[in-house]
Amino acid sequence: MPDPSLPLRTPCNLKLFLLGTMAAVTSPETTPQPRVYFQTPPGTEEEVPQKQGRVTVKYDRKELRRRLNLEEWIVSQLMNLYDCEEDEVPELEIDVDELLDLPSDVERTIRVKMLLVDCYKPNDDFIAALLEKVRGMQKLNTPQKKGELTP
Repeated sequence: MPDPSLPLRTPCNLKLFLLGTMAAVTSPETTPQPRVYFQTPPGTEEEVPQKQGRVTVKYDRKELRRRLNLEEWIVSQLMNLYDCEEDEVPELEIDVDELLDLPSDVERTIRVKMLLVDCYKPNDDFIAALLEKVRGMQKLNTPQKKGELTP
């Protein structure tokens, strides 16, 4: 049973209670806490503190989500092609940006076949589906600062 002499503390007046307590703790009647002051050594100029700016990077979230989904799909397909678990899939680096840099689907197909040289299962369906998914994707460039123009 709550003590009737104490005020009822709802979230609203609890906040007020805490603010009142803080005000009481930091009121002038309390003894001041010791403070440390740093001084510049003699003979050196004191540097004016510069305001630190925030760096805002603009990402295309939709494209990043597409990339993540594609990577998850590639891993699942490789697990099927190699008949193994995710941690047992051979270390292949199917670089989507590299594929996008290649001028034709023929060259992309050759590149992926070179990466899958150790895969003994038929992989033509995987390659065709991969190229279909890659088609229309944008190459991910280095993130740009907000307001920076692209060439």
